[in-house]
Amino acid sequence: MPSFDIVSKVDFQEVDNAVNQAVKEISQRYDFKGTSNEVTLEKESLSILAADDYKLQAIKDILIAKLVRRKVSPKCFNYGNEESASAGAVRVKASIVQGISKEKGKEIVKLIKETKLKVQAQIMDDQVRVTGKKIDDLQEVMQLLKGKDFAIELQFENMRS
Repeated sequence: MPSFDIVSKVDFQEVDNAVNQAVKEISQRYDFKGTSNEVTLEKESLSILAADDYKLQAIKDILIAKLVRRKVSPKCFNYGNEESASAGAVRVKASIVQGISKEKGKEIVKLIKETKLKVQAQIMDDQVRVTGKKIDDLQEVMQLLKGKDFAIELQFENMRS
């Protein structure tokens, strides 16, 4: 029976490369000279320290541009609240979202069931498996999910016929 898996994965090597490129660009830009700005990648999160709100937004924009260029979705970052740091600086932490949560999985399954296609969707840990008799139905489900925004990046893998 044909099937595929819906997953949400992040290539950490590409994220690391994008962060390194962003740090290099920040160190070379004129508007960042003489201020303390940092982008630090930890195991499952990212920490940004900027001199003020304007520079924080500029750093986020640079980082998003570098991520997109490396084919990593900006949706994989869940930014927390901005905190004040010393000397008027601003700090924000962003966790890296990996896998599909139970709530998002239920939302995806519900949307698939509403289509009335002859497919079954089931949640398996941090992914959703969709099975059906016709590959065309599975491809229709893929197109439907690509058109809907779930606030996470979805990939389709393990297509079996």
